[in-house]
Amino acid sequence: MRIAVTGGTGFVGRHLARALVGAGHQVVLLARGVDCRDELVRALPGARFAAAGVSDEKALAEAFAGCAAVAHCAGINRETGEQTYERVHVQGTRNVVNAARTSGVGNVALMSFLRARPACGSGYHESKWAAEEIVRGCGLDYTVLKAGMTYGRGDHMLDHLSHALHTLPVFASVGFREAPVRPLAVEDLVRVLVAALVEERLSRRTVAVLGPEELTLSEAVRRVARALGRGVLVLPAPLWTHRLLAVGFEATMTVPLVARAQVRMLQEGMTEPAPPCEELPEDLRPRLTFTVEQVRKGLPPPGPFGVRDLRLSGRRSSEDR
Repeated sequence: MRIAVTGGTGFVGRHLARALVGAGHQVVLLARGVDCRDELVRALPGARFAAAGVSDEKALAEAFAGCAAVAHCAGINRETGEQTYERVHVQGTRNVVNAARTSGVGNVALMSFLRARPACGSGYHESKWAAEEIVRGCGLDYTVLKAGMTYGRGDHMLDHLSHALHTLPVFASVGFREAPVRPLAVEDLVRVLVAALVEERLSRRTVAVLGPEELTLSEAVRRVARALGRGVLVLPAPLWTHRLLAVGFEATMTVPLVARAQVRMLQEGMTEPAPPCEELPEDLRPRLTFTVEQVRKGLPPPGPFGVRDLRLSGRRSSEDR
């Protein structure tokens, strides 16, 4: 089977591509060419790279030709220049759906966010919801996956926490009363995506995908510190502190330590979908817990933040999920 993956060089896209190729499928990786953290994914046997962003419907249709399914994984967690939530999440999803119809693709799986919903005051959440509605109303076979905090090799969470703890072993809690999270291993998420794309097991369903263990972000940070063999001092901090820091990080870092949309996510917690949606079948439910051993599998090479992480370095940031 040939499957197209938008955001194919991004975090989820890379892991999905490797799983599909490993199972004997052909993959078309679509991305703007911004994320160069893992060039090896473009050289996977059975994979073809197409330099196409979700804003180019014609290029998408050409890349989708001969594909049986599309995994729509492209997305942004902050707005920069022309890369707005409306343009990437809403119009981009509309372009993906139109291109799929033009090319005869029968199945679209959308990577959305657990708390995506309308009229909530967050451009990120609202645009992800709009993308869900486009896919649900597209007339094609579809699956919408509402995932929470996802971690693994090459993610932003473990990558940034690791570098932060090597730079300064201090963590500020997100609010004086932390909302819980359920960390999701990317391996478990990919397993659900493969079931939707290849086995068509989740046809015309919107499902929540959450890790099996509930904990606070501070508890998760302590486990990352243990995996690194380092100590960490956790200090309570009000939400406004994180909002201000997010503005600064977005302005100065190629990939912000935390973005404003992520502060909103952590403020709400990530344990329940909003609005409620279907649960996964028992055999597809995530089972990998956020253990020290599991964390170690996803850690980047050790080291602190440096000049290369700053926007002034000229290094381009990734806009793919």
